[in-house]
Amino acid sequence: MIGEYMFTGRGAAEIAASIEQAIGQGTLAPGAVLPPLRALAVDLGVNPNTVAAAYRLLRNRGVIETAGRRGSRVRPRPATTTREQIRLDVPPGVRDVSHGNPDPALLPPLGEALAEAAARHARRPMLYGGVPVDEELGRLARAAFDADRIPGGPVGLASGSLDAMERALVAHLRPGDAVAVEDPGWGSLFDLVPALGLRPVPVGVDDDGPLPDDVGKALEQGVRALVVTCRGQNPTGATVSAARARELRAILADHSQVLVIDDDHVHGLTELPLHPLADSTRHWMLIRSTAKAYGPDLRLAVFTGDPLTVDRVRGRYRLGPGWVSHLLQHTVAHLWETGAVDTAAVSEAYAARRDGLVQALADRGITAHGRSGMNVWVPVPDETGAVARLLHAGWAVAPGARYRLSSPPGIRVTVSPLTQDDVPALADAIADAMRPCAVGRLG
Repeated sequence: MIGEYMFTGRGAAEIAASIEQAIGQGTLAPGAVLPPLRALAVDLGVNPNTVAAAYRLLRNRGVIETAGRRGSRVRPRPATTTREQIRLDVPPGVRDVSHGNPDPALLPPLGEALAEAAARHARRPMLYGGVPVDEELGRLARAAFDADRIPGGPVGLASGSLDAMERALVAHLRPGDAVAVEDPGWGSLFDLVPALGLRPVPVGVDDDGPLPDDVGKALEQGVRALVVTCRGQNPTGATVSAARARELRAILADHSQVLVIDDDHVHGLTELPLHPLADSTRHWMLIRSTAKAYGPDLRLAVFTGDPLTVDRVRGRYRLGPGWVSHLLQHTVAHLWETGAVDTAAVSEAYAARRDGLVQALADRGITAHGRSGMNVWVPVPDETGAVARLLHAGWAVAPGARYRLSSPPGIRVTVSPLTQDDVPALADAIADAMRPCAVGRLG
């Protein structure tokens, strides 16, 4: 029993369902400590092994985590928690630079593309039994991959980057397998990995991408997959350099069985060169999402990879959603073909805000990180205190805890809502929030 909530159930599945229900209803908050398994077993009148099995089911589903003698607790972002419990509440009048969204002013208008998609649908609607990948979209995607010297491979589609990652991991890994992930890194991936019954293994990051020594150690520990963000890493803005890619490829050469996933989610809004790890092992996937450059509501990501991986993912997709809507495919194809996004202009706009904030912080004695993308990562000595002080000063930033496993504290600032005039005031507020001491290491 926790507070006013009474757990129920006689079997492991029933007990696990009772705990999940409490989390889903909000009765158990993220971080709440669960009863010791022996104590809960006494309350329920069951064998302690039954409670242990229930807790194991919840761990495998990414609902709880166990910290040795400190017991089991609800994960910070369990799969069953409502989003209202994990969002940052922004009071009226506070500038929100925590959300991670692109600047709507830099997204292309969709009217013409949607109209063209509707017209194509009227001429030849997609029906059951049609090809899953539109011929024109597939041609454009493959041409863009070729332009970046991505090895030849079939093209597939998914409903966003995370969807593609999940399907690739499930295609090759089994519950209990370990996945090397960047730390600091993408919070949604941190949630997905344990939700699949997999174990995240943190790999440190600097401005040039994953640290080779950390990747090497993770591989020696037996990780079965490695997920790397090519450019615009969330939250640090890291971009894999040519030298770093060569180092990582050399390390991976002795681990050909590892699945490597390249996430190029900022394709279309950065001009920095791409240095992927594609084809460095037997099984690989490179994913490009349309969310950041064209709009989050265009739930479409294109991917390529080795034939077996792509075939497994596409085959499993056919058994579920079947295909990504051709209305979306035609819309994206039209946007690509007409050059609806001026990549150079968009890249310059984000760089001006991002570089401006990094430089303004440097002028105030604070080292921050953000080589590409739309976020700036600021290491801080006291994460909770910095977030609270900034909120009091009128700025809502994202707590770094959402993006960390074992790396030091930090805050993430999304530069999308900023103007050049905003930068000095925000830099002053961050500097004030970090006094009396400031730190500058990435992790």
